Parts: sequence; structure tokens; C-alpha cells
Amino acid sequence: MDSNANDRAAGERALLRHTVATLAYRAEKVLREAPAGFANHRLGPHARTPLELVGHLADLIEWATRTAEGQMIWKAQSVGEWNADVDRFYAALAALDRFLASDAPLGYPAGVIFQGPIADALTHVGQLAMLRGIAGTPVRPESYARATIEVGHVGREQSSERREFDGDASASR
Repeated sequence: MDSNANDRAAGERALLRHTVATLAYRAEKVLREAPAGFANHRLGPHARTPLELVGHLADLIEWATRTAEGQMIWKAQSVGEWNADVDRFYAALAALDRFLASDAPLGYPAGVIFQGPIADALTHVGQLAMLRGIAGTPVRPESYARATIEVGHVGREQSSERREFDGDASASR
């Protein structure tokens, strides 16, 4: 690989790591202090419950790691218990970040890893945020562009320094 290709690959990998840290930050906000009964709240007969979404999040990030390692193999392995699946999700984020931080080559292009499992996970975190609001415990709006998101910081413990606000997002500019 030439120097430009190496630089591009390193930049893509760095952006993937930042995206994984962003996913951890946003998910932590939605998953912490979930109200009683939230895990099993179902909007309709064909809608996933928050518990099913959390299990799916863990499955997605485990798939992202396998894809990064060169094995695009999907496995649904939800535990079906809120805390266990949340723990599994954060463990999967840590495993993915460790791989991305290594010198091991990506088994698939960064764009494939992003557009499949990572983008899907971001969508589901948004769904969980919406479900929190419907369940009566909305997540407070925040200026995510100003959030303290650190590459490699992908666990449950995220920055307590928040730029949350009440009301219209345009007021936070």
C-alpha cells in the first residue's frame, strides 16, 4: 500500500473508533436508569421491546467485530435479560475498539463495518431514546457536538460533564 492509502486507512479506522465511542456515549445516556417495566414495553405486536433492542445492539456490535476480523457472520445471541444484555453490549464495544486500536488489518472495508452494524446500532439507540419518552422518562436533549467523547472510552462509565438543556435544540447553540 502506498503512503496515501495507508493514511486513508488509518483515518478511516480512527473515525470508526470515534464512532464506536460516540455510540457508547449515546447508548449510556439511554440505557442508564431505565424505568421499571421499560425493558418489556411493547408499542405493537410486531415492534421490538427495549429488551429485544438491547440484545440486538449486542449482537450487532459482536457482528461488527467479526466483520472487522474478516468473518461477516451474523449470530443472534441475546441473553434476554436487561443487565446481562447491556453488559454484553458494552463488552462487545470494548472488543471492537480493541481490535480497531490494534495493527491487525481490517477484514472488510471500514465503510462496510460502519454502514452495516454500527449505523444500525445508532438507529436502535435512537429508537430506545424514543421509547424512553413514550414510557414517561424521556432522555434530556443534549448538544452532542459539544459532548466529551473520547476514543477508546466505550464502557458504561461515560463523562458526567453533560451539555443538556430543556426545550428546543436551537437554544443550545
